[in-house]
This record gives sequence, structure tokens and C-alpha cells, in this order.
Amino acid sequence: MKIVILDGYTVNPGDLSWEGIESLGSCTIYERTAPKETIDRAKDAEAVFTNKVVFNKELIDQLPRLKFIGVLATGYNVVDLEAASNAGIVVTNIPAYSTASVAQMVFSHILHHVQNISIHALSVQKGEWSKSIDFSYHITPQTELAGKTLGIIGFGQIGQTVAKLGIAFGMRILYNNRSKKETSLQAQQVDLETLLAESDFISTNCPLTDENAGFINKNAIAKMKPSAILINTGRGPLINEKDLAEALNSGRIAGAGLDVLSAEPPATDNPLLTANNCRITPHIAWATTEARTRLIEIATRNLKAFIEGKPQNVVN
Repeated sequence: MKIVILDGYTVNPGDLSWEGIESLGSCTIYERTAPKETIDRAKDAEAVFTNKVVFNKELIDQLPRLKFIGVLATGYNVVDLEAASNAGIVVTNIPAYSTASVAQMVFSHILHHVQNISIHALSVQKGEWSKSIDFSYHITPQTELAGKTLGIIGFGQIGQTVAKLGIAFGMRILYNNRSKKETSLQAQQVDLETLLAESDFISTNCPLTDENAGFINKNAIAKMKPSAILINTGRGPLINEKDLAEALNSGRIAGAGLDVLSAEPPATDNPLLTANNCRITPHIAWATTEARTRLIEIATRNLKAFIEGKPQNVVN
């Protein structure tokens, strides 16, 4: 089997191994593939792996040998599933590989906002503690999470893991989900308006759909506490970025921690890049060594199962 990995760099910049996939056939690995390069690189492949390289109908129609597309992510909107199905191509994804890592990033952003360790560590490094007349000082307020309310939008595996961490910190947990979701956790399902109004911290962990694109907008923000902190590790387009930037700059809400933006990499004029009290990380919640190792292992099993005639994690 001829296998092509079209954009392997973000998953494996060199610290992991593709050995499992390489053992399944003749494998060519590209770090990155531009749209104009895709047809030439994939034309002889029976199996391809893609992370962000788009497979639309026009491209799929030009790849008659292709039988398998492995998406190296949980989301699979980079593939036209109808076109793939019509061409007899199996499409798979990687579910639930980064749950713990993404939940950890949610709290990395929360903890940054409540204690500002980097600001204080830099102050010490600059010699300001050594010059202080007091044994202790703080540059920003120090906030305890116990007793605060954490609102989680989207209560799938990641949302529930975020809830468990919040409970461990002694937080009150509210959650909103598209459907009724029973849970044994100490958490209460509420409507979105209640969640927005009562939460001190709001974490968006829902999938992006046509219905919820841009739902965190000025109307939603107007319902939040002025002291609220918004965390987004889900998808950038869940947020109306102009509205959020205006809210941060006007002090309508207290801060935001974002791991995703509507366009990645962002344009230099994205208003959130210069917004007040907005901390942005470059889409790395998924990228722990452990999560990326699981991703490659599941991708390998997906292709092996397909070769054996028992495909798994099929999304079309």
C-alpha cells in the first residue's frame, strides 16, 4: 500500500516516530503541503493522512486510486464526506485523544488569570523582590478558585473533565449542553442565559456548528459578570472576535484566555492580539507529548483496521 502523510509536522515535529504507519506500506512523509502540491503528492496514494490539508470534491475526483483518508485530528471538516463516500473512500478521525490535555489547558488559562505567576516571576528575576522592604508583595490581585462558579458550554468528554478539575478546586459547576445530559458529577445543567449570568469563569468546549458560530457575541457578553473570564479551547469561530475585543478594551468583562482563533495563524490586525487582558496561546492545548503519541497510535490502528477490512473510527 502506498501511504502519504501530507502535513505531519505539527503532529510530529521530530520528537515522535511514524514507525507504526511506515510498517503498513510504502510511506512518504511531508512536513507541510500547500494546496497546489496536494494532487501531485497524493495522486498515486491509496491512503493519505491529513491534518489541515483540505480534501474537497474537486480534489477527491482527481484521486481515483485513493481508498482511505485518515484525519489526524478529532474534527474532520477538512474532508467533503459526501464526495468521499461517493468515491468509495473511507474517512477516519482520532477521537478523544487529547481530552486530558485540553482540560489542562483550560485551567492553565484560568490559573494564569487568577495568579499571574509569569508577571510575579519576572518581577523577582528583575530584582524587585531583592529590593523590597517587605517579605511579600503582589503586583496583581490573587484570587482563590474555591467557591467561584465555573460555567462549561458543551458537556462532552472534555467538558466533563474540565468539570472534574473545577470540582477538585472547590468550584461550583454549571453546564450547558445542546441536549439533556445526566451526570453523576456535582454539576448543574442550566440554560445558556443562566450560565452566562452566574459564572465567574466560562469555558467553551462545544463543537462548532452552523448554529453556534459566533454565539459569543456582544449580546452574550452583555449577560456576563463584569468580573467574568472567558476561556476558549474549542474552536475560534465560536467567538465574534470584534465583539470580544471591544468588551475587553471597554472593561465590560475582565479577561479572556484563548487557545484558538477564527483564522490560524491569525492576521496581524486581529483585534484580539492587542486587546486588554487577553492571553492567547497558539493552538497547543492538544499538543502535549502524551496526546500526540496517542494520536499517532490511534491513526496507525485506524489504517491497520482498514487494511484488515474492519475499519474503525469511520466518520462517513
